[in-house]
Amino acid sequence: MKRLPFLAAAVALLASTPACAIVGGAEPAAGAISHSVVTIVGSRATFCTGSLIAPSLVLTVAHCVQPGADYKIVRYGADRKPELEDVKSVAIHPGFRMAEMLAHRATADVALLRLVIPASGKIPARLATPRAPLAPGNPFTIAGVGVTIRGDGRSAGIIRAAHLVATGKPGTLQIRLVDPAGHGTQAGLGACTGDSGAPVFEDQSAGSAIIGVVSWSTGPNGSAGCGGLTGVTPLTLYRDWILQTARQWGFAL
Repeated sequence: MKRLPFLAAAVALLASTPACAIVGGAEPAAGAISHSVVTIVGSRATFCTGSLIAPSLVLTVAHCVQPGADYKIVRYGADRKPELEDVKSVAIHPGFRMAEMLAHRATADVALLRLVIPASGKIPARLATPRAPLAPGNPFTIAGVGVTIRGDGRSAGIIRAAHLVATGKPGTLQIRLVDPAGHGTQAGLGACTGDSGAPVFEDQSAGSAIIGVVSWSTGPNGSAGCGGLTGVTPLTLYRDWILQTARQWGFAL
């Protein structure tokens, strides 16, 4: 961990970015969800969410860690002052296509970050095991670190969680989540810009486990913004790549 030239820019980003995150979400109770979520900042003023799946291994989305920039993990001390932890390597799934993601179509929006040292104060989350086909109404929990009020960056950096349900025809290519109160037709709970890469948890027999990552969001009725649909890239088709990449880096998941 060390202070780098873009630390000041990262701090300013966390304080002023007019991006939305989990609107209306609440701070999660202590456990796998709250202890695994991390903040990712980039030298090009990018701001995303990731989740620890091994002491020095972070899962996020490919569109958050594109080549040509440096990326760091933000650590908050007891006084809430941010420090940066170094990223040693970035692996982006070779099947990722940015144009598909921007059009809200299914693509391999998955990436891994290898840290120089283990993330302090964090506990890795477990990847979900394959399960029976998903169905509309299945419950999930998302957790991210973006701002919680649209246009108010002062709320950034706090982990917030929201309970959503699957809509449409969820499957191995894409899952679309909505607030069960409004079903995406009116503003409600949901992810937005700062939550890209956020883990999507499902309760399984062994406890909460990551089933996917947040890729995109819309406002109500498909409008621009957030609080409508939350688009998730499920890990089913990419689990082998994650495990293989982790093994190449010396991690056993």
